[in-house]
Amino acid sequence: MAKVTIRKMELADVDQVMEVEKASFTTPWTIDIFYQEIVDNDHAYYFVIELDEKIVGYVGTWIILDDAQITNIAILPRFRGHKLGEKLFRYTIQQAMLMGVTRLSLEVRISNIPAQGLYSKFGLVPGGIRKNYYTDNQEDALVMWVNLL
Repeated sequence: MAKVTIRKMELADVDQVMEVEKASFTTPWTIDIFYQEIVDNDHAYYFVIELDEKIVGYVGTWIILDDAQITNIAILPRFRGHKLGEKLFRYTIQQAMLMGVTRLSLEVRISNIPAQGLYSKFGLVPGGIRKNYYTDNQEDALVMWVNLL
């Protein structure tokens, strides 16, 4: 059975995280953005999920006071459907709550029904629409949020 580990992302992880990023998004972040998030952004918290010590996914969160915003979450396509995203999301919520977060929000593509289903499992509900949010195709984003108290 494969060993699953979730831990804080380190600079040495960025190359593997970029593999996940490029496989998951049509407009992936650049390597420089990840370095900036880890080194310069005091509000950023990133975690990776490993399967037998190989990074197969990651999540980014910005925490300001008691509010958390998920910036991105991704699992390598060949590892989706095995509850790894759910484990990673649960871990992220637990860590945020330990840091005093009382509300969590994110944006998700209107067309990404599987992700919306995952977020709903954790109590997130639709809170609004951001029109033309995604730059690759001007797709709208559904804003979802949950009070964690």
